Amino acid sequence: MDRKANYTDINSKTWDKWAEDGIDWSIPITHKEYINAKNGDWSVYLTPIKFVPKEWFLPFENSKILGLASGGGQQMPIFMALGANCTVFDYSESQLEREKIVAKREGYDINIIKGDMTKRLPFEDNSFDMIFHPVSNCYIEDVYHVWNECYRVLKKGGILLAGMDNPVVFLVNDDGNLPLTIVNKLPYNPIKDSTDEEYKKMIDNFEGIQFSHSLEKQIGGQLKAKLILTDLYEDRNKKGWGVLNEYTPQYIATRAIKL
Repeated sequence: MDRKANYTDINSKTWDKWAEDGIDWSIPITHKEYINAKNGDWSVYLTPIKFVPKEWFLPFENSKILGLASGGGQQMPIFMALGANCTVFDYSESQLEREKIVAKREGYDINIIKGDMTKRLPFEDNSFDMIFHPVSNCYIEDVYHVWNECYRVLKKGGILLAGMDNPVVFLVNDDGNLPLTIVNKLPYNPIKDSTDEEYKKMIDNFEGIQFSHSLEKQIGGQLKAKLILTDLYEDRNKKGWGVLNEYTPQYIATRAIKL
């Protein structure tokens, strides 16, 4: 098996399965939530628990927003309700189908594109005022490519809002019980660091092919791409998702701008 050649296809199918099983990130907003957003009552997530601060956003009216790996019918409908022109780009057919369902229900047009973010994004330079990128780059090997592409397609003055894993989550096996056991060296790359048996298990059990990335790549990579970091916050998993969240934050959200 050529792991490097097909791992994103595996992750696409994994997300299709998770969406069909009703994972939190695949439950579209309701009609009431859409109407509330049109009336100014709204909130969105980059990470599991904390809402993205309202002051992180630019004015929505007529702005062009890219939802990068942001399918599921959760954030883009909110931004559409607020007057933005949105494009959602995702590699999961099931996640994109949820975008179509909400758009049809609410009667708006949204640009829906299925694609792999490890490739060059199918957009011209300086296309978007904002990129909204929830936790998802754990499913790709090269995050530098994504940061560089975000910089390229953002307009001058555009902002990138990104959620990401704290690499510590890949260090231990969090099965919900103490003590936590260290299982991986960091950064963890399943293409290089797993056995054939472990890799097959990830596929068969729909665990996804997930990578840890250092903060040097996650945050430093944005800076190397010439984005300017303006703010960040940490977040944790919802209760019931293991015990690590009782001891340390597992997620980071960042706000960066292209000057």
